[in-house]
Amino acid sequence: MEVIRAKTAGFCFGVKRAVETVYEEVQKQGNIPIYTYGPIIHNDEVVKDLAAKGVRVIKDEAELETIKEGVVIIRSHGVSKRISDKIEEQGLIRVDATCPFVKKIHNIVEKESKAGKHIVIIGNDAHPEVEGIKGWSESEVTVIQSAEDAQDFSLEEEKEICIVSQTTFNYNKFKDLVEIIQKKRYYISVLNTICSATKERQTEARAIAEAADAMIVIGDKRSSNTQKLFEICRSACDNTYYIQTLDDLDMNQLRSVETVGITAGASTPNNIIEEVQNNVRINF
Repeated sequence: MEVIRAKTAGFCFGVKRAVETVYEEVQKQGNIPIYTYGPIIHNDEVVKDLAAKGVRVIKDEAELETIKEGVVIIRSHGVSKRISDKIEEQGLIRVDATCPFVKKIHNIVEKESKAGKHIVIIGNDAHPEVEGIKGWSESEVTVIQSAEDAQDFSLEEEKEICIVSQTTFNYNKFKDLVEIIQKKRYYISVLNTICSATKERQTEARAIAEAADAMIVIGDKRSSNTQKLFEICRSACDNTYYIQTLDDLDMNQLRSVETVGITAGASTPNNIIEEVQNNVRINF
């Protein structure tokens, strides 16, 4: 059996930076309590390891208000301006590990909304990255995730629109949704804020899936970018399997295939990818 592993699989720059930031704070702070606002990344294995080192996860704003001392690390997804400010207002040490690509969107949204533009975010409204982006706007915000959302979108008054995207959104779907909105004849500025690493990962995953008999996509079930990879790979290869760890993989499903492709989301540690890759090779 031939096993093709995507070169782009695993931690992206922003996730690697965020995770390293937490471990550095653990080493540096000694006995000072350390928290992350939300899980630092969407990966249970990493979160469990940090918990064993004393790092606690703050679930929401109400819980944040109960904390009186310590370090609060903003995760790679970023947070709203209100949450960012509140951390300092409470006298806590704020360490900002927001992915620079996400931070760029915050700056765009803050600037364009101050100019009076209606902000449109192409992405998943329930995702923490999108929740954070919305919180930097000083004007109205609309989140669009589907073609139906785009078709239903309308403004009562003539207003300039600024379109941005969640960094991990499907690039081709982003283009399709923007095209629907542009047909409505609004004055629109479009900023493709999909992370370049996301686009490269999606492009490589599709190419491998098209050449493989079976495709394995590794990542946490809550990971937006991993879900997008799975959708892309499944559209190119019927035998596509979404797993979080090796324990989720049924080796019997691979017995009759000659070529297996492996990719992984941006929050998947390298040791998990290698464990899957090595076991597939050993068993076949």
